[in-house]
Amino acid sequence: MIDLIFTINDKKEEKFLRRKTSSFNFAKHKKQDIKDLIIKMRNIMKKASGIGLSANQIGLDSRFFIAKVENKFYTVFNPEIAKESKETATEDEGCLSVPDLFGPVERAEKITLTGSDANNKKIKIKAWGLLSRVFQHEIDHLNGKLFIDKAKTLRKYENGHENTKKGSSL
Repeated sequence: MIDLIFTINDKKEEKFLRRKTSSFNFAKHKKQDIKDLIIKMRNIMKKASGIGLSANQIGLDSRFFIAKVENKFYTVFNPEIAKESKETATEDEGCLSVPDLFGPVERAEKITLTGSDANNKKIKIKAWGLLSRVFQHEIDHLNGKLFIDKAKTLRKYENGHENTKKGSSL
C-alpha cells in the first residue's frame, strides 16, 4: 500500500481506478492488519480533506471503503446497495482521484447499504442525503466508475478560477 491517492492524471493509476475491485477476503488478513489498514486510510483521507476513500484509490484491489460524514466514521467491506429510492437528487461532487474537477451528479436520495464491518459482522445501513451520496460515490469507485462518468457538466478550478467544460470527456 502507498500513502498517495491514485489519480486520473497518471494513466496507469487511472487504468487501476477503472477496474472493478475484488471481494475482500477476511480469511486472508489478520485482525490487527485490518485495523492498521483502516487507521492508515483514515490518516490519508484526513490529510487530503476527504470524506470518503475506497481501497482502490490507494492502490489496493479490495472491495471496501471508509467514510466520515457528520462526525461519524464508517468502514464497509464488500458493500452492496440492497435498495435505493426512486427519488433522486442532483448535487455537485468532487473526488480525491479527480483533482480540481467538480460537477453535478444525479443519485438516489436514499439507499440501504449492506456489507460487513471490520470484524466481518454483517451490517445494514439506511442512508439519505450526503451519507447516501458518499456511499454511492465510493461503491462506484469499487466498480471502476468515477463521478466524471456520470456528471453532465464539469467545472475545472485553475488558479482559483472556475472554467466550465461540457460533457465528461476530459
